Amino acid sequence: MLGSVVNCCDLTKEYTTSRKEPGLGGTVKSLFSPQRITHAAVRDFNLTINTGEIVGLLGPNGAGKTTLIKMLTGIVPPTKGNATVLGFEPFKRPREFRKRIALVMGQKTQLWWDIPAFDSFQLLQRYYEIPDTDFKRRVGDLGEMLGVTNLFHTHLRRLSLGERMKMELMACLLHNPDLCFLDEPTIGLDIIAQKQIRDFFKEYQRNHRTTIILTSHYMADIEALCPRIVLVLKGQKRFDGAIKDFEGVLGREKFVSLAFSTPPDREHGLWNDLNPQWDNSGLSVELQIKEEQLREISIQILSTFPVIDYSTEKLPIERVLKTLLANPHLLPG
Repeated sequence: MLGSVVNCCDLTKEYTTSRKEPGLGGTVKSLFSPQRITHAAVRDFNLTINTGEIVGLLGPNGAGKTTLIKMLTGIVPPTKGNATVLGFEPFKRPREFRKRIALVMGQKTQLWWDIPAFDSFQLLQRYYEIPDTDFKRRVGDLGEMLGVTNLFHTHLRRLSLGERMKMELMACLLHNPDLCFLDEPTIGLDIIAQKQIRDFFKEYQRNHRTTIILTSHYMADIEALCPRIVLVLKGQKRFDGAIKDFEGVLGREKFVSLAFSTPPDREHGLWNDLNPQWDNSGLSVELQIKEEQLREISIQILSTFPVIDYSTEKLPIERVLKTLLANPHLLPG
């Protein structure tokens, strides 16, 4: 069924804290005349997500990504504005709403530490009222997809971090949710485990068309899974669109790496406007070259300097993000 799954209108979350001056005098003053400070974690946020989309939330620590997810799952109420998720008001937390969403937080667990994962699955089966036939089929299918069937009866605390995360993913998908929130699902995992998780979600989403909202500090997660990204800076939405459009925010440029047999002249005019990033030895450099100038400039460099290695790729999304965080004025709007 097509249509919008998430709708936010001017969604805002403010927190009020007390500020205490140092020393005994500051303590006494804070008791009788506390200084209140209000901070907006999320401000005037508007967002629409349609059925079957995979959307990546990007932003630095403290940008408001997790707060936004907590409001959309009903964990915390908004200060003002409103949101509907699957047609429900999240903070009211109706039973039917909770049965249709799932939340995975990479640094938290919903499984019981001192019992096997399968025992936790059975408890979740009762909680979500999953029929026995569906439960057995889903456990079998998910266990096979994730390659953890042989670990179902091992105590959770004896599993590796990657194995535990796979069990967490199984637990969140047992009730076949319509909307899945993934908050840093690959945090702390090694490269192989990260790729396994990404490959799993690609296949799962292709088969089930589940709507997924993902936050991650690993750009590989975003690039592999999210055709659409939303950039959050200081609690506000600063970009919302296709990942290919985000890559082009700084212009259509190529990322070029060069290595030399001997250090070239760094003062040569060829380097002007190419944003050269030299290594300490002066034997390699990274450049940003506009696509339409790539062939001409490359020929000039190769014919002028002792180049022994040359490679080019589109400007990595991680570099785009880093540049925009340092220069938010470059963002449209």
